[in-house]
Amino acid sequence: MRVVLDTNVLISGLFWRGTPYRILSAWRDGRFVLAVTPEILAEYVDVARRLAENFPGVDVSRLLELLAVTAKVYEPFALPGPVCSDPADDKFLACALAAGAVVVSGDKHLLVVQGHRGVEVLTPAAFARIHLPPK
Repeated sequence: MRVVLDTNVLISGLFWRGTPYRILSAWRDGRFVLAVTPEILAEYVDVARRLAENFPGVDVSRLLELLAVTAKVYEPFALPGPVCSDPADDKFLACALAAGAVVVSGDKHLLVVQGHRGVEVLTPAAFARIHLPPK
């Protein structure tokens, strides 16, 4: 299974416990492939590094190294025009279309376009309930 994580989900999983942390742990354990585009990867790195300045106890370098080695990079699918009411979120749909992936996000701009061109958009809780049942 291929999954596109909205930046907020990835960052929440890195800095705090909870469902996003469970999702990141499942990725680290090889339970799914993290699909990214160069733009998404750059955003992950930028946001993680900026937040790490406020959280000196969190080592983001290990996650960033893991991303560089294991995330599958795709060229984004060319969308004919804006889809989300926040066009900055279109990059996650473009990646999902290119990768044949599900999007995991709590962002309302992405959640309302659930099903666009067949892309499944799930909240972290729904993704965990469906794809990460307790062992």
